[in-house]
Amino acid sequence: MGLDDLSVNTIRVLAADIVQKANSGHPGMPMGMAAAAHVLWSKIMTFSPSNPSWINRDRFVLSNGHGCALLYSLLHLSGFDLSIDDLKQFRQWGSKTPGHPEAGHSTPGVEVSTGPLGQGISNAVGLAIAQKHASAVFNKPDAEVINNYTFVFCGDGCLMEGISSEASSLAGHLGLGNLIVIYDDNKISIDGSTSLAFTEDVLKRYESYGWHTSIVEDGNTDLAGIEGAIRAAQAVKDKPSIIALRTIIAFMSAKQGDHETHGAPLGAADIAGIKKRIGFDPEKHFFVPDEVYKYWAEVKAKGSAAEAKWKVTVEEYCKKYPSDGAQFTRIFSGKLPEGWKSKLPVFPTSTPADATRNYSGKVLNAVAELLPELMGGSADLTPSNKTLLKIAKDFQKDTPTGRYLRFGVREHGMMAIGNGISAYGGFIPFTATFLNFISYGFPSVRLSALSHHRHILIMTHDSIGLGEDGPTHQPVEILSLCRATPRILTMRPADGNEVSGAYMIGLEYDGPTVICCSRQNVPSLAASSPEKVALGAYVVEESKSSKPDLIYIATGSEVGIALDSAKASGKNVRVVSAPCLELFDKQPVSYRREVLTPGVPIISIEASGPLGWEKYAHFSISIKQWGASAPYQEIYKQYGFVPEKIIAKTSEYLGLLKEGGISLLRTHYDI
Repeated sequence: MGLDDLSVNTIRVLAADIVQKANSGHPGMPMGMAAAAHVLWSKIMTFSPSNPSWINRDRFVLSNGHGCALLYSLLHLSGFDLSIDDLKQFRQWGSKTPGHPEAGHSTPGVEVSTGPLGQGISNAVGLAIAQKHASAVFNKPDAEVINNYTFVFCGDGCLMEGISSEASSLAGHLGLGNLIVIYDDNKISIDGSTSLAFTEDVLKRYESYGWHTSIVEDGNTDLAGIEGAIRAAQAVKDKPSIIALRTIIAFMSAKQGDHETHGAPLGAADIAGIKKRIGFDPEKHFFVPDEVYKYWAEVKAKGSAAEAKWKVTVEEYCKKYPSDGAQFTRIFSGKLPEGWKSKLPVFPTSTPADATRNYSGKVLNAVAELLPELMGGSADLTPSNKTLLKIAKDFQKDTPTGRYLRFGVREHGMMAIGNGISAYGGFIPFTATFLNFISYGFPSVRLSALSHHRHILIMTHDSIGLGEDGPTHQPVEILSLCRATPRILTMRPADGNEVSGAYMIGLEYDGPTVICCSRQNVPSLAASSPEKVALGAYVVEESKSSKPDLIYIATGSEVGIALDSAKASGKNVRVVSAPCLELFDKQPVSYRREVLTPGVPIISIEASGPLGWEKYAHFSISIKQWGASAPYQEIYKQYGFVPEKIIAKTSEYLGLLKEGGISLLRTHYDI
């Protein structure tokens, strides 16, 4: 047995042992893709295990993340900080080897979180966009500081998911020649043969997207054929490539080709039989021959040498091109320019009423001038989202220095691509659509939160205030969804200063920031400032007495309505603007009690669903049904978001309190 074959077989049985020890996992894909993994990682990819964050490393995305026993085996063999003991702890509490790959976890070498199928290949499009942009901006004829590739393993499940179609279509349009997908074409899914539900010609579909396509008929043993196909794909510079690798799931197992090997351990007897057939001791588990370790140590050394050579190139680049070198160093160190916050717009009280989506456009363009690492776009709603960057041209196939992305009507793909841009490092993505349609891409937003991806999501038309388009476009439950998701910052700014504050925070936050902006005009607040947004909630109008009769807490376009209601009520009312409840929760208890004083009735006012407000208010004026199609002024009147109706609801509630029919001891009351 040659050394290459020995390495491939070692990967196969190591993956089988990992799953067997955990009594949980997916052995079939790792065993079927072991040959491709060996070729790609040891002969083609450039990476440095001693520095997993090296910016010019080739990126590897395991889109079919259920096969992560393969990835963990590769990370161990190639010298990343992942030991045999870590492999033995697969899927256990506190391990570096969770059940699907997680970026932002403690596992070195994992680029993006995969598991939900289609996410990885879509993230990879973002990684490739970031690389193509970086190389176009920084490379010189005599100095290439960025020239990495993005490689993807994916299976039939990834290609069935609609998100991969969205992202792959855009990748073909953009001509991302640095993106290479290796498709595990084993004709098996969980239910059985793909003949049950997936019989299209995948390569013809990808050819129609504008991809380069090829086939390797024997993906289990033809190492030379696999290497040749990948190198041929690397030579195609103007198209992304997909290689259909004809494999057998759980290759070498007694159950090979059986769909049951997708997601269940093979069993001790089957694994022992495999080991006997390849000359391994069936009694040894997690065994790696010395010559295999030596082979992979050379791979690690090769990567370290490549990184060292690159560092010399960068040093020479910085001397020859000091301005570009300084920018390159700053961006990819993750540092924002000194004093950038002080240059964001501040809007005086005299500023005429305007929609927060318009303020967002102004702030976004100010940020774009300050931060060349900011890039993104809209899902075919640029005029509505106000996201066009005036100082930047479009990122297109022939203009990769552009920073504005035309995503087309592809919300889910857009948000996953944004995650990939963030995962590349250095760049800050923004993506935009109507708030209601964040639900089209929410699985990607969820993974952004899980993975600590810095990602600005500009979501306009944030309530029933969008008016005539009606309930299909009006978000009612979406704010609750965002606020319920860990590590999302949900911003609903009330005026231009709060919009500036939302960007100020989101551009430094290590997770997704959802900035929800109104279509309709809102007044400028006398007490607002960008800095106050960091408090999450703050007083914008204090009552005339030391202890108010009641407190209104509102967000976004309803803050102005709350102020008008307080003024007309004849009561001592404190009005609180709450642009970000997650940030408010992080404030000291003393501050939160100061703003929302115990013993004082608190009423929340938000043109959205009431879910979640019970934590802050005793009573909510909210939306408990779907919206309606009409001018927004009429909808607000009919749904009770005008001062006279808010005052009437407030009086009704306070009357019940006075009569003793209800108590502030109850967390929330609904009339």
